[in-house]
Amino acid sequence: MSVAYRLSRRAARLALLPAAALLSSFVPQAVGAAQPPRSMAPENAAQRALAQAIRAIGENFNGDIGIAIEDVQTGWTTAYDGDTFFPQQSVSKFWVALTALDKVDKGELSLTAPFTLHRSDITLFHQPIAAQIGANGYTTNIAELMTRALQQSDNTCNDAVLWRAGGPEAVRAFLRTSGISGIRFGPGERKLQSAIAGIEWHQSYASNGGFYKARDALPYSARKAAFERYIANPMDGATPLGVVDALTRLKRGELLSEASTRRLLGIMSHTRTGPQRLKGGLQPGWTLSHKTGTGQVLGGVQAGYNDIGVITGPDGHSYAMAVLIRRSSAPLQQRMAAMQATVRAAIAYHREVEGMDLAGYRGGRDHGGR
Repeated sequence: MSVAYRLSRRAARLALLPAAALLSSFVPQAVGAAQPPRSMAPENAAQRALAQAIRAIGENFNGDIGIAIEDVQTGWTTAYDGDTFFPQQSVSKFWVALTALDKVDKGELSLTAPFTLHRSDITLFHQPIAAQIGANGYTTNIAELMTRALQQSDNTCNDAVLWRAGGPEAVRAFLRTSGISGIRFGPGERKLQSAIAGIEWHQSYASNGGFYKARDALPYSARKAAFERYIANPMDGATPLGVVDALTRLKRGELLSEASTRRLLGIMSHTRTGPQRLKGGLQPGWTLSHKTGTGQVLGGVQAGYNDIGVITGPDGHSYAMAVLIRRSSAPLQQRMAAMQATVRAAIAYHREVEGMDLAGYRGGRDHGGR
């Protein structure tokens, strides 16, 4: 269902506290399950047009899709299926980076202190760094690994950052204390991907095609059952509305220090994955900081095909957006087209209201120039 609303972040953070106290485990609950209040329908023709465009994209898509767009400066937001939890896959690397940089800001983690990765640190799927980890290991630091995790979506790099930042529970704690709602964080790449495949992780799966051999040895019915369980209730799920709220707060400087905010958005502005997802819809003069996510495929169906990010216009005005696809067998071109159409709709909306007093036009919300 399509919904447009204004966010009250203070109310959202207050609502989060009792909910967080009840959390006893991370599955299948969301960190801070309470969602920000939604009270406003579109107030004018431009907002109605954007809400209708997003709804049309969602309704015409061949698959399960969730979309959300938030105006960073005003907080006005519209969404299609914005409260549903969608598999994040590598979008979750964004939360790892936020957690690590929060610890950097607090003096609890160094970006530049060297350490060595060994063959025992290798994970699975996309991990270009694995080729550099020889018999004597590979000496690196958090700054390099975070950059590679976000820009190349390298799983081993992300896993190393995750565990040096305190592991999955540290990420969940960051989400709770930051008042970020509608986000689940899973058990880490190895256990997550193994669970989706219906097997239990063994480190031997990280080499010589071990994971693929173990997965392929399962009866199809067992794989399908595990695959469907994941899609129905993803342990790494996120709502489109929860994602854009966090992106907006990051862009405003509400989550990290100024230096860390600049670093993270700067890294994400050079993401190499998904050049024809959200990025394919940009117009001249617009920029994008984003993170993609791509899940496993079974029987021609993919569990998770995503892109989230912040687009910024030539005038400095920004929009946070998330396009999350839970289940689809649509050709990749159609999935990318839906993402591109979302970006184009936001840019068309911006052009419609460009030059107006945006705060007054959208209800007088004043964010103090943040």
